[in-house]
Amino acid sequence: MSARITQQELESYLWGAAVLLRGLIDAGDYKQFIFPLLFFKRISDIWEEEYQAALADSGSDLSYAEFAENHRFQIPDGAHWKDVRQSPKNVGMAIQTALRQLEAANPDLLAGIFGDAPWTNRERLPDETLKNLIEHFSTQTLSVANVPEDELGNAYEFLIKKFADDSGHTAAEFYTNRTVVHLMTQLLAPQAGESIYDPTCGTGGMLISALAEVKRSGGEYRTLKLYGQERNLITSGIARMNLFLHGVEDFQIIRGDTLADPKHIEGDRLRKFDVILANPPYSIKQWDRTAWEKDKWGRNFLGTPPQGRADYAFQQHILASLSDKGRCAVLWPHGVLFRNEEQSMRAKMVELDWVEAVIGLGPNLFYNSPMESCIVVCNRRKLAARKGKVLFIDALSEVTRERAQSFLKPEHQQRVLNAYQAFQDESGFAKVATIDQISANKDNLSIPLYVKRQASVISVNGQSQQPETLEAAWEQWQTSGRDFWLQMDNLVETLDGLVTDLPQ
Repeated sequence: MSARITQQELESYLWGAAVLLRGLIDAGDYKQFIFPLLFFKRISDIWEEEYQAALADSGSDLSYAEFAENHRFQIPDGAHWKDVRQSPKNVGMAIQTALRQLEAANPDLLAGIFGDAPWTNRERLPDETLKNLIEHFSTQTLSVANVPEDELGNAYEFLIKKFADDSGHTAAEFYTNRTVVHLMTQLLAPQAGESIYDPTCGTGGMLISALAEVKRSGGEYRTLKLYGQERNLITSGIARMNLFLHGVEDFQIIRGDTLADPKHIEGDRLRKFDVILANPPYSIKQWDRTAWEKDKWGRNFLGTPPQGRADYAFQQHILASLSDKGRCAVLWPHGVLFRNEEQSMRAKMVELDWVEAVIGLGPNLFYNSPMESCIVVCNRRKLAARKGKVLFIDALSEVTRERAQSFLKPEHQQRVLNAYQAFQDESGFAKVATIDQISANKDNLSIPLYVKRQASVISVNGQSQQPETLEAAWEQWQTSGRDFWLQMDNLVETLDGLVTDLPQ
Protein backbone atom coordinates (compact mmCIF):
# COMPACT_ATOMS: atom_id res chain seq x y z
CA MET A 1 0.00 0.00 0.00
CA SER A 2 1.42 3.37 -0.96
CA ALA A 3 2.00 6.06 1.65
CA ARG A 4 0.21 9.38 1.94
CA ILE A 5 1.81 12.11 -0.15
CA THR A 6 2.50 15.45 1.52
CA GLN A 7 1.27 18.65 -0.11
CA GLN A 8 4.84 19.71 -0.89
CA GLU A 9 5.67 16.32 -2.43
CA LEU A 10 2.47 16.45 -4.48
CA GLU A 11 3.21 19.91 -5.87
CA SER A 12 6.81 18.98 -6.68
CA TYR A 13 5.59 15.80 -8.40
CA LEU A 14 3.08 17.69 -10.55
CA TRP A 15 5.49 20.46 -11.52
CA GLY A 16 8.11 17.83 -12.35
CA ALA A 17 5.85 16.60 -15.16
CA ALA A 18 5.78 20.07 -16.70
CA VAL A 19 9.56 20.35 -16.48
CA LEU A 20 9.84 17.34 -18.80
CA LEU A 21 8.14 19.41 -21.53
CA ARG A 22 10.44 22.41 -21.33
CA GLY A 23 12.11 23.21 -24.62
CA LEU A 24 9.69 21.04 -26.58
CA ILE A 25 6.49 23.09 -26.43
CA ASP A 26 5.52 26.61 -25.36
CA ALA A 27 4.81 27.08 -21.68
CA GLY A 28 1.32 28.23 -22.58
CA ASP A 29 0.62 24.76 -24.00
CA TYR A 30 1.72 22.76 -20.94
CA LYS A 31 -1.82 22.66 -19.61
CA GLN A 32 -3.34 20.84 -22.58
CA PHE A 33 -1.03 17.86 -22.00
CA ILE A 34 -0.33 17.77 -18.26
CA PHE A 35 -3.90 18.18 -16.97
CA PRO A 36 -5.40 15.37 -19.09
CA LEU A 37 -2.60 12.98 -18.04
CA LEU A 38 -3.04 13.89 -14.38
CA PHE A 39 -6.79 13.32 -14.56
CA PHE A 40 -6.32 10.07 -16.51
CA LYS A 41 -3.94 8.83 -13.80
CA ARG A 42 -6.33 9.86 -11.02
CA ILE A 43 -9.28 8.07 -12.67
CA SER A 44 -7.24 4.90 -13.14
CA ASP A 45 -5.90 4.90 -9.57
CA ILE A 46 -9.35 5.51 -8.08
CA TRP A 47 -10.76 2.66 -10.20
CA GLU A 48 -8.05 0.37 -8.79
CA GLU A 49 -8.83 1.56 -5.26
CA GLU A 50 -12.54 0.85 -5.77
CA TYR A 51 -11.70 -2.53 -7.34
CA GLN A 52 -9.63 -3.61 -4.33
CA ALA A 53 -12.35 -2.46 -1.92
CA ALA A 54 -14.98 -4.45 -3.85
CA LEU A 55 -12.72 -7.52 -3.82
CA ALA A 56 -12.39 -7.26 -0.06
CA ASP A 57 -16.15 -6.82 0.41
CA SER A 58 -17.01 -9.77 -1.85
CA GLY A 59 -14.48 -12.32 -0.69
CA SER A 60 -12.31 -11.87 -3.81
CA ASP A 61 -15.13 -12.11 -6.35
CA LEU A 62 -13.41 -10.78 -9.48
CA SER A 63 -16.61 -10.33 -11.46
CA TYR A 64 -18.27 -8.42 -8.64
CA ALA A 65 -15.22 -6.14 -8.29
CA GLU A 66 -15.59 -5.08 -11.93
CA PHE A 67 -19.32 -4.27 -11.73
CA ALA A 68 -20.05 -0.75 -12.97
CA GLU A 69 -21.96 -0.01 -9.73
CA ASN A 70 -18.70 -0.25 -7.80
CA HIS A 71 -16.99 2.46 -9.82
CA ARG A 72 -17.54 6.18 -10.26
CA PHE A 73 -15.96 6.07 -13.72
CA GLN A 74 -16.05 3.22 -16.20
CA ILE A 75 -12.75 2.20 -17.81
CA PRO A 76 -13.07 0.10 -20.99
CA ASP A 77 -10.67 -2.77 -21.66
CA GLY A 78 -7.35 -1.42 -22.88
CA ALA A 79 -8.04 2.15 -21.70
CA HIS A 80 -6.52 1.92 -18.22
CA TRP A 81 -3.36 3.84 -17.33
CA LYS A 82 -1.40 0.59 -17.02
CA ASP A 83 -2.43 -0.36 -20.58
CA VAL A 84 -1.03 2.85 -22.01
CA ARG A 85 2.09 2.50 -19.88
CA GLN A 86 2.82 -0.80 -21.61
CA SER A 87 2.65 0.68 -25.13
CA PRO A 88 6.09 0.15 -26.75
CA LYS A 89 5.59 2.70 -29.53
CA ASN A 90 3.08 5.19 -30.97
CA VAL A 91 2.52 6.28 -27.40
CA GLY A 92 0.67 9.45 -28.42
CA MET A 93 -1.87 7.40 -30.34
CA ALA A 94 -2.27 5.06 -27.35
CA ILE A 95 -2.95 8.01 -25.04
CA GLN A 96 -5.38 9.63 -27.45
CA THR A 97 -7.28 6.37 -27.99
CA ALA A 98 -7.56 5.71 -24.26
CA LEU A 99 -8.82 9.22 -23.54
CA ARG A 100 -11.46 9.03 -26.27
CA GLN A 101 -12.60 5.61 -25.00
CA LEU A 102 -12.93 7.00 -21.47
CA GLU A 103 -15.04 9.89 -22.75
CA ALA A 104 -17.26 7.52 -24.74
CA ALA A 105 -17.71 5.17 -21.78
CA ASN A 106 -18.70 8.03 -19.46
CA PRO A 107 -20.71 10.37 -21.71
CA ASP A 108 -22.61 12.14 -18.94
CA LEU A 109 -19.47 12.89 -16.92
CA LEU A 110 -16.52 13.06 -19.28
CA ALA A 111 -17.69 13.95 -22.80
CA GLY A 112 -15.05 16.23 -24.32
CA ILE A 113 -13.24 16.74 -21.02
CA PHE A 114 -9.77 15.80 -22.24
CA GLY A 115 -9.69 18.44 -24.98
CA ASP A 116 -8.07 18.11 -28.37
CA ALA A 117 -4.34 18.14 -27.68
CA PRO A 118 -2.19 16.93 -30.63
CA TRP A 119 -0.99 13.75 -28.93
CA THR A 120 0.03 12.13 -32.22
CA ASN A 121 2.33 14.98 -33.32
CA ARG A 122 5.61 13.09 -32.88
CA GLU A 123 7.72 16.08 -33.86
CA ARG A 124 6.49 18.00 -30.82
CA LEU A 125 6.11 15.00 -28.52
CA PRO A 126 8.22 12.01 -29.52
CA ASP A 127 7.59 8.63 -27.95
CA GLU A 128 10.54 9.07 -25.60
CA THR A 129 9.09 12.24 -24.09
CA LEU A 130 5.64 10.73 -23.64
CA LYS A 131 7.12 7.62 -22.06
CA ASN A 132 9.08 9.83 -19.65
CA LEU A 133 5.87 11.68 -18.76
CA ILE A 134 3.98 8.44 -18.16
CA GLU A 135 6.79 7.03 -16.05
CA HIS A 136 6.97 10.24 -14.04
CA PHE A 137 3.24 10.15 -13.28
CA SER A 138 3.55 6.43 -12.47
CA THR A 139 5.90 7.14 -9.56
CA GLN A 140 2.95 8.04 -7.32
CA THR A 141 -0.41 6.41 -6.67
CA LEU A 142 -3.15 9.04 -6.83
CA SER A 143 -5.81 7.13 -4.93
CA VAL A 144 -8.15 8.94 -2.54
CA ALA A 145 -6.42 7.24 0.39
CA ASN A 146 -3.03 8.57 -0.72
CA VAL A 147 -4.24 11.97 -1.95
CA PRO A 148 -7.55 13.20 -0.49
CA GLU A 149 -9.68 15.34 -2.80
CA ASP A 150 -9.01 18.64 -1.04
CA GLU A 151 -5.25 18.09 -1.22
CA LEU A 152 -5.25 17.09 -4.88
CA GLY A 153 -7.58 19.99 -5.66
CA ASN A 154 -5.20 22.42 -3.96
CA ALA A 155 -2.26 20.96 -5.87
CA TYR A 156 -4.21 21.27 -9.11
CA GLU A 157 -4.82 24.95 -8.33
CA PHE A 158 -1.09 25.29 -7.61
CA LEU A 159 -0.36 23.87 -11.05
CA ILE A 160 -2.86 26.23 -12.72
CA LYS A 161 -1.10 29.15 -11.04
CA LYS A 162 2.34 27.89 -12.14
CA PHE A 163 1.16 27.53 -15.71
CA ALA A 164 -0.26 31.05 -15.59
CA ASP A 165 3.09 32.36 -14.34
CA ASP A 166 4.91 30.67 -17.21
CA SER A 167 2.47 31.40 -20.02
CA GLY A 168 2.85 35.17 -20.37
CA HIS A 169 0.04 37.21 -21.85
CA THR A 170 -2.28 34.24 -22.35
CA ALA A 171 -2.62 33.72 -18.58
CA ALA A 172 -5.48 36.19 -18.24
CA GLU A 173 -7.57 34.02 -20.55
CA PHE A 174 -7.88 31.29 -17.95
CA TYR A 175 -6.63 32.56 -14.60
CA THR A 176 -7.91 35.19 -12.16
CA ASN A 177 -5.84 36.28 -9.15
CA ARG A 178 -7.06 33.94 -6.42
CA THR A 179 -6.75 36.50 -3.62
CA VAL A 180 -9.17 38.75 -5.52
CA VAL A 181 -11.45 35.77 -6.12
CA HIS A 182 -11.43 35.02 -2.39
CA LEU A 183 -12.43 38.60 -1.59
CA MET A 184 -15.26 38.52 -4.13
CA THR A 185 -16.55 35.28 -2.66
CA GLN A 186 -16.48 36.63 0.90
CA LEU A 187 -18.43 39.70 -0.22
CA LEU A 188 -21.25 37.52 -1.58
CA ALA A 189 -21.15 34.97 1.29
CA PRO A 190 -22.64 31.99 -0.59
CA GLN A 191 -24.85 29.74 1.52
CA ALA A 192 -25.54 26.01 1.51
CA GLY A 193 -28.15 25.04 -1.06
CA GLU A 194 -27.59 28.07 -3.31
CA SER A 195 -26.84 28.00 -7.03
CA ILE A 196 -23.48 29.51 -8.04
CA TYR A 197 -22.70 30.62 -11.61
CA ASP A 198 -19.70 31.95 -13.51
CA PRO A 199 -20.55 32.88 -17.13
CA THR A 200 -16.87 33.06 -18.17
CA CYS A 201 -15.53 30.44 -15.78
CA GLY A 202 -12.00 29.86 -17.07
CA THR A 203 -10.49 27.05 -15.01
CA GLY A 204 -13.29 27.16 -12.44
CA GLY A 205 -11.43 29.05 -9.71
CA MET A 206 -14.41 31.19 -8.70
CA LEU A 207 -16.68 28.17 -8.37
CA ILE A 208 -14.06 26.38 -6.28
CA SER A 209 -13.70 29.49 -4.11
CA ALA A 210 -17.47 29.57 -3.49
CA LEU A 211 -17.33 25.92 -2.49
CA ALA A 212 -14.41 26.59 -0.14
CA GLU A 213 -16.18 29.58 1.44
CA VAL A 214 -19.25 27.50 2.31
CA LYS A 215 -16.96 24.82 3.76
CA ARG A 216 -15.05 27.42 5.79
CA SER A 217 -18.26 28.86 7.24
CA GLY A 218 -19.44 25.41 8.28
CA GLY A 219 -22.19 25.06 5.66
CA GLU A 220 -23.12 21.82 3.91
CA TYR A 221 -21.15 22.40 0.73
CA ARG A 222 -22.49 19.26 -0.95
CA THR A 223 -25.83 21.03 -1.40
CA LEU A 224 -24.29 23.71 -3.64
CA LYS A 225 -25.13 23.67 -7.32
CA LEU A 226 -22.27 24.96 -9.45
CA TYR A 227 -22.67 26.18 -13.03
CA GLY A 228 -20.27 27.67 -15.54
CA GLN A 229 -19.78 28.42 -19.20
CA GLU A 230 -16.44 28.75 -20.97
CA ARG A 231 -15.74 29.41 -24.63
CA ASN A 232 -12.32 27.75 -24.85
CA LEU A 233 -12.40 23.95 -25.25
CA ILE A 234 -9.19 23.24 -23.34
CA THR A 235 -10.01 25.66 -20.55
CA SER A 236 -13.56 24.32 -20.10
CA GLY A 237 -12.10 20.83 -19.78
CA ILE A 238 -9.63 22.06 -17.16
CA ALA A 239 -12.52 23.59 -15.19
CA ARG A 240 -14.44 20.32 -15.20
CA MET A 241 -11.34 18.37 -14.14
CA ASN A 242 -10.77 20.95 -11.40
CA LEU A 243 -14.23 20.38 -9.95
CA PHE A 244 -13.95 16.60 -10.19
CA LEU A 245 -10.56 16.65 -8.46
CA HIS A 246 -12.04 18.79 -5.67
CA GLY A 247 -14.67 16.12 -5.11
CA VAL A 248 -17.57 18.12 -6.55
CA GLU A 249 -20.33 16.09 -8.14
CA ASP A 250 -23.25 18.50 -8.67
CA PHE A 251 -21.94 20.85 -11.33
CA GLN A 252 -22.51 21.73 -14.96
CA ILE A 253 -19.73 23.34 -16.99
CA ILE A 254 -20.75 23.84 -20.61
CA ARG A 255 -18.56 24.96 -23.46
CA GLY A 256 -19.85 27.88 -25.52
CA ASP A 257 -19.89 31.62 -26.15
CA THR A 258 -21.93 33.17 -23.35
CA LEU A 259 -22.95 36.27 -25.30
CA ALA A 260 -23.81 34.54 -28.58
CA ASP A 261 -25.25 31.33 -27.18
CA PRO A 262 -25.94 31.10 -23.43
CA LYS A 263 -26.16 27.43 -22.51
CA HIS A 264 -27.79 27.56 -19.09
CA ILE A 265 -31.45 27.69 -20.02
CA GLU A 266 -34.64 26.68 -18.19
CA GLY A 267 -37.58 26.23 -20.53
CA ASP A 268 -37.56 29.26 -22.78
CA ARG A 269 -35.64 31.64 -20.51
CA LEU A 270 -32.27 32.08 -18.89
CA ARG A 271 -31.64 30.01 -15.81
CA LYS A 272 -31.54 32.17 -12.68
CA PHE A 273 -28.79 31.94 -10.06
CA ASP A 274 -28.43 33.03 -6.44
CA VAL A 275 -24.73 33.93 -6.66
CA ILE A 276 -22.76 35.01 -9.73
CA LEU A 277 -19.00 35.56 -9.73
CA ALA A 278 -17.26 36.67 -12.90
CA ASN A 279 -14.17 38.15 -14.49
CA PRO A 280 -15.36 38.64 -18.08
CA PRO A 281 -12.94 39.36 -20.93
CA TYR A 282 -12.24 43.06 -21.12
CA SER A 283 -13.60 45.13 -24.02
CA ILE A 284 -13.78 42.41 -26.64
CA LYS A 285 -14.32 43.68 -30.18
CA GLN A 286 -15.43 40.56 -32.03
CA TRP A 287 -19.01 40.03 -30.93
CA ASP A 288 -22.40 40.15 -32.63
CA ARG A 289 -23.72 43.58 -31.67
CA THR A 290 -26.53 43.39 -34.24
CA ALA A 291 -27.90 40.20 -32.68
CA TRP A 292 -27.69 41.80 -29.24
CA GLU A 293 -30.04 44.61 -30.31
CA LYS A 294 -32.78 41.97 -30.64
CA ASP A 295 -31.53 39.52 -28.05
CA LYS A 296 -34.09 36.73 -27.71
CA TRP A 297 -33.23 36.28 -24.05
CA GLY A 298 -34.04 39.90 -23.21
CA ARG A 299 -30.54 40.66 -21.98
CA ASN A 300 -30.42 44.08 -23.66
CA PHE A 301 -32.67 45.73 -21.07
CA LEU A 302 -30.07 48.44 -20.37
CA GLY A 303 -29.20 49.00 -24.02
CA THR A 304 -26.70 47.96 -26.69
CA PRO A 305 -22.99 48.48 -25.95
CA PRO A 306 -20.63 49.91 -28.59
CA GLN A 307 -19.06 47.37 -30.94
CA GLY A 308 -15.60 47.91 -29.48
CA ARG A 309 -16.67 47.25 -25.90
CA ALA A 310 -18.84 44.28 -24.98
CA ASP A 311 -18.38 44.90 -21.25
CA TYR A 312 -21.96 45.96 -20.63
CA ALA A 313 -23.23 43.03 -22.67
CA PHE A 314 -21.58 40.72 -20.14
CA GLN A 315 -22.80 42.88 -17.26
CA GLN A 316 -26.37 42.73 -18.56
CA HIS A 317 -26.16 38.96 -19.07
CA ILE A 318 -25.09 38.64 -15.45
CA LEU A 319 -27.86 40.89 -14.13
CA ALA A 320 -30.46 39.10 -16.25
CA SER A 321 -29.29 35.79 -14.77
CA LEU A 322 -29.83 36.78 -11.12
CA SER A 323 -32.61 35.16 -9.13
CA ASP A 324 -34.95 37.31 -7.01
CA LYS A 325 -32.51 37.00 -4.12
CA GLY A 326 -29.45 37.00 -6.38
CA ARG A 327 -26.25 38.94 -5.92
CA CYS A 328 -23.15 39.20 -8.06
CA ALA A 329 -19.56 40.41 -7.88
CA VAL A 330 -17.87 41.19 -11.21
CA LEU A 331 -14.23 42.13 -11.71
CA TRP A 332 -13.68 44.95 -14.21
CA PRO A 333 -11.11 47.55 -15.18
CA HIS A 334 -12.16 51.02 -13.98
CA GLY A 335 -13.22 52.16 -17.44
CA VAL A 336 -16.68 50.60 -17.04
CA LEU A 337 -17.35 53.08 -14.24
CA PHE A 338 -17.07 56.28 -16.24
CA ARG A 339 -16.79 55.86 -20.02
CA ASN A 340 -19.12 58.28 -21.80
CA GLU A 341 -20.36 55.86 -24.48
CA GLU A 342 -21.82 53.60 -21.76
CA GLN A 343 -23.37 56.39 -19.69
CA SER A 344 -27.01 55.65 -20.55
CA MET A 345 -26.65 51.95 -19.71
CA ARG A 346 -24.86 52.79 -16.50
CA ALA A 347 -27.65 55.24 -15.58
CA LYS A 348 -30.34 52.58 -16.05
CA MET A 349 -28.32 50.09 -14.01
CA VAL A 350 -28.04 52.58 -11.14
CA GLU A 351 -31.76 53.41 -11.35
CA LEU A 352 -32.61 49.74 -10.89
CA ASP A 353 -31.11 50.10 -7.40
CA TRP A 354 -29.30 46.81 -7.70
CA VAL A 355 -25.78 48.29 -7.52
CA GLU A 356 -24.69 47.85 -3.91
CA ALA A 357 -20.96 48.57 -3.91
CA VAL A 358 -18.13 49.69 -6.15
CA ILE A 359 -14.73 48.65 -4.83
CA GLY A 360 -11.49 49.97 -6.32
CA LEU A 361 -8.48 47.66 -6.05
CA GLY A 362 -4.80 48.30 -6.66
CA PRO A 363 -2.74 47.82 -9.83
CA ASN A 364 -1.36 44.59 -11.31
CA LEU A 365 -4.15 42.35 -9.99
CA PHE A 366 -5.30 41.54 -13.50
CA TYR A 367 -2.93 38.79 -14.55
CA ASN A 368 0.10 40.12 -16.45
CA SER A 369 -1.48 43.57 -16.70
CA PRO A 370 -0.68 46.80 -14.82
CA MET A 371 -4.30 47.99 -14.92
CA GLU A 372 -6.16 48.80 -11.73
CA SER A 373 -9.24 46.67 -11.18
CA CYS A 374 -12.58 47.21 -9.52
CA ILE A 375 -15.34 44.97 -8.21
CA VAL A 376 -18.94 45.90 -8.96
CA VAL A 377 -21.30 44.26 -6.47
CA CYS A 378 -25.01 44.08 -7.29
CA ASN A 379 -27.79 42.74 -5.10
CA ARG A 380 -31.42 42.19 -6.06
CA ARG A 381 -32.46 42.00 -2.41
CA LYS A 382 -30.72 44.89 -0.69
CA LEU A 383 -31.24 45.41 3.01
CA ALA A 384 -33.73 48.20 3.69
CA ALA A 385 -31.00 50.48 5.03
CA ARG A 386 -29.05 50.11 1.77
CA LYS A 387 -31.86 50.84 -0.64
CA GLY A 388 -31.27 53.91 -2.79
CA LYS A 389 -27.59 53.92 -1.85
CA VAL A 390 -24.25 52.69 -3.20
CA LEU A 391 -21.10 52.14 -1.16
CA PHE A 392 -17.81 53.24 -2.73
CA ILE A 393 -14.56 51.81 -1.36
CA ASP A 394 -11.11 53.03 -2.36
CA ALA A 395 -8.82 50.09 -1.62
CA LEU A 396 -6.10 51.15 -4.07
CA SER A 397 -3.44 50.88 -1.35
CA GLU A 398 -4.68 47.54 -0.03
CA VAL A 399 -2.30 45.46 -2.13
CA THR A 400 1.11 43.84 -1.77
CA ARG A 401 3.67 43.10 -4.47
CA GLU A 402 6.32 40.42 -3.99
CA ARG A 403 8.46 38.62 -6.55
CA ALA A 404 6.72 40.44 -9.44
CA GLN A 405 3.30 39.28 -8.21
CA SER A 406 0.58 41.49 -6.74
CA PHE A 407 -1.95 40.06 -4.32
CA LEU A 408 -4.28 40.90 -1.45
CA LYS A 409 -3.13 39.82 1.98
CA PRO A 410 -5.79 38.54 4.41
CA GLU A 411 -5.72 41.88 6.23
CA HIS A 412 -6.36 43.71 2.94
CA GLN A 413 -9.35 41.50 2.22
CA GLN A 414 -10.63 41.88 5.78
CA ARG A 415 -10.50 45.67 5.68
CA VAL A 416 -12.57 45.75 2.49
CA LEU A 417 -14.98 43.14 3.84
CA ASN A 418 -15.42 45.07 7.12
CA ALA A 419 -16.19 48.28 5.22
CA TYR A 420 -18.68 46.48 2.98
CA GLN A 421 -20.46 44.93 5.93
CA ALA A 422 -20.52 48.20 7.91
CA PHE A 423 -21.84 50.12 4.89
CA GLN A 424 -20.95 53.52 6.28
CA ASP A 425 -18.56 56.37 5.64
CA GLU A 426 -14.90 55.87 6.55
CA SER A 427 -12.73 58.88 5.91
CA GLY A 428 -10.45 58.40 2.94
CA PHE A 429 -11.60 54.81 2.39
CA ALA A 430 -15.38 54.40 2.08
CA LYS A 431 -18.34 56.61 1.22
CA VAL A 432 -22.05 55.91 0.98
CA ALA A 433 -23.66 57.87 -1.87
CA THR A 434 -27.33 58.13 -2.71
CA ILE A 435 -28.68 57.40 -6.17
CA ASP A 436 -29.59 61.09 -6.44
CA GLN A 437 -25.98 62.07 -5.75
CA ILE A 438 -24.78 59.62 -8.39
CA SER A 439 -27.33 60.98 -10.84
CA ALA A 440 -26.05 64.50 -10.16
CA ASN A 441 -22.64 63.21 -11.29
CA LYS A 442 -24.21 62.03 -14.55
CA ASP A 443 -24.17 58.45 -13.24
CA ASN A 444 -20.40 58.40 -13.16
CA LEU A 445 -19.30 55.67 -10.75
CA SER A 446 -15.65 56.69 -10.67
CA ILE A 447 -14.59 56.12 -7.07
CA PRO A 448 -12.59 59.38 -6.58
CA LEU A 449 -15.80 61.36 -7.15
CA TYR A 450 -17.11 59.99 -3.87
CA VAL A 451 -14.19 58.87 -1.71
CA LYS A 452 -12.01 61.90 -0.99
CA ARG A 453 -8.43 60.90 -0.39
CA GLN A 454 -6.33 62.35 2.38
CA ALA A 455 -3.89 65.10 1.34
CA SER A 456 -0.48 63.53 0.89
CA VAL A 457 2.55 63.35 -1.30
CA ILE A 458 1.49 62.15 -4.73
CA SER A 459 3.44 60.85 -7.69
CA VAL A 460 3.59 62.92 -10.85
CA ASN A 461 5.42 61.37 -13.79
CA GLY A 462 7.30 59.14 -11.38
CA GLN A 463 8.37 62.07 -9.13
CA SER A 464 6.92 62.69 -5.68
CA GLN A 465 5.49 66.16 -5.26
CA GLN A 466 3.57 67.87 -2.48
CA PRO A 467 0.47 69.56 -3.96
CA GLU A 468 -0.09 73.16 -2.97
CA THR A 469 -3.69 72.58 -1.85
CA LEU A 470 -6.02 69.67 -1.27
CA GLU A 471 -8.19 70.90 -4.12
CA ALA A 472 -5.19 70.94 -6.46
CA ALA A 473 -4.15 67.45 -5.35
CA TRP A 474 -7.64 66.12 -5.91
CA GLU A 475 -7.92 67.66 -9.35
CA GLN A 476 -4.48 66.39 -10.33
CA TRP A 477 -5.17 62.84 -9.15
CA GLN A 478 -8.57 62.71 -10.84
CA THR A 479 -7.26 64.10 -14.12
CA SER A 480 -4.24 61.81 -14.25
CA GLY A 481 -6.44 58.79 -13.55
CA ARG A 482 -8.85 59.62 -16.33
CA ASP A 483 -5.99 60.37 -18.72
CA PHE A 484 -4.46 56.99 -17.94
CA TRP A 485 -7.65 55.10 -18.73
CA LEU A 486 -8.25 57.05 -21.91
CA GLN A 487 -4.71 56.21 -22.99
CA MET A 488 -5.26 52.55 -22.14
CA ASP A 489 -8.50 52.46 -24.10
CA ASN A 490 -6.83 54.08 -27.11
CA LEU A 491 -3.93 51.63 -26.86
CA VAL A 492 -6.29 48.64 -26.85
CA GLU A 493 -8.10 49.99 -29.90
CA THR A 494 -4.80 50.61 -31.70
CA LEU A 495 -3.50 47.12 -30.97
CA ASP A 496 -6.79 45.58 -32.07
CA GLY A 497 -6.56 47.53 -35.30
CA LEU A 498 -3.05 46.26 -35.92
CA VAL A 499 -4.13 42.65 -35.34
CA THR A 500 -7.13 43.08 -37.63
CA ASP A 501 -4.92 44.47 -40.41
CA LEU A 502 -2.49 41.55 -40.35
CA PRO A 503 -2.67 39.24 -43.40
CA GLN A 504 -4.62 36.05 -42.75
